Amino acid sequence: MTNEPKSPTLSIAVAVGENFAIGKNNQLLWHMPADLKFFKQTTSGHTVVMGRKTFDSVGRPLPNRRNIVITRDSSLKIDGVEVVNSLDEALEITKNEEKPVFIVGGAEIYRQALPKTDTLYLTTIHHIFDADTFFPAIDRDEWDLVSSDPHKADEKNKYDYTFEVLKRR
Repeated sequence: MTNEPKSPTLSIAVAVGENFAIGKNNQLLWHMPADLKFFKQTTSGHTVVMGRKTFDSVGRPLPNRRNIVITRDSSLKIDGVEVVNSLDEALEITKNEEKPVFIVGGAEIYRQALPKTDTLYLTTIHHIFDADTFFPAIDRDEWDLVSSDPHKADEKNKYDYTFEVLKRR
């Protein structure tokens, strides 16, 4: 038995269309208050790691979370945000965290993080979207479905959607 600190689990929180679309022109493709609420509940109190373009689209640090932004610009400084130059650097500075660390976008950061991810918080918006940015395809054989919570569209949420939690096998 070793006394080495355990690395935090790495989680991804993402909303995708049925075609794995996540954005167009650096913007979300939908406004789904239920997903925003799910995202906030899931990630509050945790560290969130995102790329600079994702941060730019959000426009501010996410409250009640440690915010880490990955950028190639080594001179970038953002109030209320820790800036790093790679996913590996983000993982290094979070290695002693006890709670899961969340990857929250964008596409390139998701692509790099997916093979290292333990848990996937996946919201599927049941619609095919015109997009220029996509989440990497998920091989469902690599994941166990922990929970699935389908919802019908309503006056606030234009599309049917499903919240899923998947754990890597």
